[in-house]
Amino acid sequence: MEIIETPSPNFDARPAGACIDMLVIHYTGMTDAAAALERMRDAAAKVSSHYFIGEDGAIYRLVDEAHRAWHAGVSFWRGITDCNARSIGIELQNPGHEFGYRDFPDAQMRALEWLALDILSRHPIPPFSVVGHSDIAPARKMDPGERFDWKRLAARNIGIWPEPASGQETDLNAGQMLAALGYQTSDLDAAVTAFQRRYRTGTIDGEADAETLALMAALVQGRLAPDP
Repeated sequence: MEIIETPSPNFDARPAGACIDMLVIHYTGMTDAAAALERMRDAAAKVSSHYFIGEDGAIYRLVDEAHRAWHAGVSFWRGITDCNARSIGIELQNPGHEFGYRDFPDAQMRALEWLALDILSRHPIPPFSVVGHSDIAPARKMDPGERFDWKRLAARNIGIWPEPASGQETDLNAGQMLAALGYQTSDLDAAVTAFQRRYRTGTIDGEADAETLALMAALVQGRLAPDP
């Protein structure tokens, strides 16, 4: 696939010795692709990502992977508080929850799969560190949201998807399991909601019910859906 070079001024140097070991997926939450690209290239906005993928599957590179793009904001994952320093960010064109949230088209998902696999082939990013913006900032962000097909990505070895076993029990509570997975749990309701938005999309209510706990336990215990 072709990558369209569309440079943004919104980046700085990664800290010396920083390892790129996270991939963060976002939606733009803006009305159209042109508006999103304009904002991420506006020096006054001070936001960017490494890549942007349109709903038509077009891939744009805004910031070289060697640099720190400004996409994560205040965030936390597995003890990391400067997620920008350690991550590559991909923005997906989607109006988001504010402007008419909708499914991510197949062309866009195919482009994302191609790009993500290329990134994973070049950086030591473990499956559990392929995350959404809502995973690393659960009290602030909802993207890429419940319409994003994480299970499809996991089937391509991009990220993870749980395979809960019936009758499986754990002595850990929701906070302990979410912390083990990498979430910031100071706002537990927000963390549970973010987890559901990714793994239990039918009901997103912030309640750690039996189904939600079973999904958490599956991930903590390494029970992942098999490759198709």
